[in-house]
Amino acid sequence: MAKIIGLDLGSKTCGIAISDALQMIARALTTVRFESDDYEACLQEVLKILQEQKVKEVVLGLPKHMNGDIGVRGQISIDFSKMLEEHGIQVKLWDERLTTVSAERLLIQGDVSRKKRKKIIDQMAAVQILQSYLDHKGGGF
Repeated sequence: MAKIIGLDLGSKTCGIAISDALQMIARALTTVRFESDDYEACLQEVLKILQEQKVKEVVLGLPKHMNGDIGVRGQISIDFSKMLEEHGIQVKLWDERLTTVSAERLLIQGDVSRKKRKKIIDQMAAVQILQSYLDHKGGGF
């Protein structure tokens, strides 16, 4: 099996996680930083990482309102998924409701300082998105 990349796309950052080759465990990889709403710059960085990691499949967090509606942030993720697909990347949009909140709680429980949390929160949210997908697929623990 091939590795899968998980993405948590924000307005200035994109947290990135990667699975193991067996698609069982997600781990944090990096955070891409870009100018506010410059998704083309983000895309170029993500494509480099996909090439370096030899990955062709991405799970992209899809922000939804608690009632399930898709707002502005959700539409941005949908548009970004289309940009990836134009480059031959297979994209699965995945409900990311509360993943950042959950990641923040895990980091607080782990006694991670506020300064360090700010640096890695996007990666941890990407891990939550990807691990949720892997578990749903049946590969995760």
